[in-house]
Amino acid sequence: MEAIILVGGLGTRLQSRLHDLPKAMAPVGGRPFLQILLDRLIDAGCERVILSVGHLRGAIIDCFGNAYRGTPLAYAAEEIPLGTGGAIRRALKCVHEDAVLVLNGDTVLNADYAQLLRAHRDGGQPLTLAVTEVEDVARYGGVVVEQGRVAGFMEKGRTGRGWINGGTYVLDREFSWPAHLAERFSFETDLLATHVELIRPTAFLCSGYFLDIGVPEDLDRAQNELAGLDVTRRD
Repeated sequence: MEAIILVGGLGTRLQSRLHDLPKAMAPVGGRPFLQILLDRLIDAGCERVILSVGHLRGAIIDCFGNAYRGTPLAYAAEEIPLGTGGAIRRALKCVHEDAVLVLNGDTVLNADYAQLLRAHRDGGQPLTLAVTEVEDVARYGGVVVEQGRVAGFMEKGRTGRGWINGGTYVLDREFSWPAHLAERFSFETDLLATHVELIRPTAFLCSGYFLDIGVPEDLDRAQNELAGLDVTRRD
């Protein structure tokens, strides 16, 4: 098992809380949020992690170095912001396995990573998207799932219970990127939403814990919920 974690984001909405730290290093329960993600991956059997770094990357490199809990860490650095898509495309050049987990560095999702990888291989598609059900999709935008595939996306603002992008993927190392994509692009908007009918990603359904710390109120939630919650526990 190998994983990429996207930790190069600017964290604009959290600047008042970060104090010159990258978003993935936001303190949660006395430890960096990134440490929570690394612990979950390593506990699941991940043997190598590539950190896609950019903004204030020195804080991450100084904290974790070349290994964490005996697991090798590699770094794919952005000299200029590449967006989530550009960052993933660059990090794939560091991948050894045929398929790799990709995690947003500001999101925790209670997914069985080994099962997710198996679903990707069984699905036969170059991309698998973990989707999770929430009470209100308004902040995130919804995901349309049909017959085990991601069939489309709904714009943010629609309310009600539904499936959303859980910020966790499996991607083939030799993924075929659309030729027109610029060096900097959004994985979610410019690839997934625009080319969903062409890619037809496999949908991996999750019903466990989900939290995105991208806004201050959810970072506050994390202080209470992640400090005492075993997010690896299955429902």
